Amino acid sequence: MSTERITWTSRIGFVLASAGAAVGLGAIWKFPYMAGTNGGSVFLFPYILLTFTVGLALLIAEIALGRLGRGGIVTTYRRLAGPLFLPAGYLGVLTGFLVLSFYSAIGGWTLSYFCEALVGQGLITDQSLLGAHFAEFTANPVTALGFQWLFLLLNGLIVAFDVTKGIERVSKILMPLLFILMLVIIVRGLMLPGAMEGVKFLFKFDPEAFTFAGLLQAMGFTFFSLCVGCGCMMTYGSYLDQKTNLVRSCVWIAFLAVVTSLMGGLMVMPSVFAFGLDPTAGPGLTFITMPAVFAQMPAGQLFAVMFYLCLIVAAITSSVSMIEIIVAYLVDEKGMSRPKASVLSTIALAVVGALPCLSFGVLSDVKFFGSKTFFDVFDFFTSNLSLPIGGLVILFLAGNHCWKRVSTDITGGMPVSEAWMRALRFTMCVLSPILVIAVLISGLL
Repeated sequence: MSTERITWTSRIGFVLASAGAAVGLGAIWKFPYMAGTNGGSVFLFPYILLTFTVGLALLIAEIALGRLGRGGIVTTYRRLAGPLFLPAGYLGVLTGFLVLSFYSAIGGWTLSYFCEALVGQGLITDQSLLGAHFAEFTANPVTALGFQWLFLLLNGLIVAFDVTKGIERVSKILMPLLFILMLVIIVRGLMLPGAMEGVKFLFKFDPEAFTFAGLLQAMGFTFFSLCVGCGCMMTYGSYLDQKTNLVRSCVWIAFLAVVTSLMGGLMVMPSVFAFGLDPTAGPGLTFITMPAVFAQMPAGQLFAVMFYLCLIVAAITSSVSMIEIIVAYLVDEKGMSRPKASVLSTIALAVVGALPCLSFGVLSDVKFFGSKTFFDVFDFFTSNLSLPIGGLVILFLAGNHCWKRVSTDITGGMPVSEAWMRALRFTMCVLSPILVIAVLISGLL
């Protein structure tokens, strides 16, 4: 099979697309509520430290393998490690498929809330009414599925074009737009009386609030926020030319992922504290607490529209990377044209994604393992099992099986400190696997 492959037209295009994949809803939806429920700064500081150590090593490993293999995760594993590792490649494709199956349901929620904000609906100060409104929307099969399918259609249209005309072009527009919108909302939130309490919550370290469980949560979010373990970054790496400095690009991706998470926290926490709302509201913080904030804020409708537009942009830049895993597999391994692979992937995701989407309504009584809905099962399998296992396989291949080729590809013929390379390999072979295994075990307990 030929290794000829289209490449990103620029390093900034690759960095923005990869940062978009890493950012996703995690930065705006997940980071604020995880920081809120895990002590704020005592979650934030370990997350930053872990991102620029073990997370960065895993990111470098995955992208380096993709550039060496010149293909999606299945193609790369077959070329670099042989048929023995093909099951791990198929697991990566399955992981991307299942993640997007339930992630697209959340993407549909963001589209719905954006539409409501446009017409001035949903801005209610009573959180119990907002909670009831959220439950009613997610339980309605017509609206829930309709918005989910619309979200998937947007993704399918983007990946139907080749990488440079689809994902790269969209990322160059959406990522700067995301940062601009986030900055505007942050500035407005910081102007509210009492907002600085939210800033203190995020940045003033409180040793008494530290817990080992919170540290494990920070580890898990590190891997989640960098979108590593399922082959997404490997697929993006396969479109990277040999001239691009891989390590520098990975540092930029990690930096942008951390900055966007910090901005996500600053978008939410100051406003939550300013209006005396609960920062430990959990996953409902974005869809139940924030509308109450906008309802009390001058020009609240305008900022609600901007906030949910941020969510849509973040969701799409991440979700296109997951559907790209599936499309790349069909193109590389099955010889399909990209448009056909995109259509097939979108239809399959719409069918399977209906299960987690409807688990808040007509399928809410279908339970597994005692109390888990389809949404919970998809989330648990990917977050607690397949992503950590995928990360371990990537670390083993990059740090052991393919180290000579990976180390040569990383340096690109440029002089690199021997001590730095030893530290990188130690992180890939020892430190990162230990922490990934800790996350894997804690997720199963």
